[in-house]
Amino acid sequence: MGEEVRKRVRGTTRISAKHQVTIPVEALRQAGLEPGDVLRVEADGERIVMRRVENPFLRFAGTLTGVYPPGYLDALRDEWR
Repeated sequence: MGEEVRKRVRGTTRISAKHQVTIPVEALRQAGLEPGDVLRVEADGERIVMRRVENPFLRFAGTLTGVYPPGYLDALRDEWR
């Protein structure tokens, strides 16, 4: 009796008073986004574009496994001491 019930349309969101937005879970799934992903947010006219920011160090970490013989890097580090 005084409070109006608002129905939400699936796939839509609303900007809060603190300028926060909840992204619908289905959109996150389709984009392959997961908790902890970092996004760059840009305005493109009337559109807001969010792109995943990739850390190249994390992307390539561990890709050179097997390039150096066992113990080689430890021997190099010992030379620095």
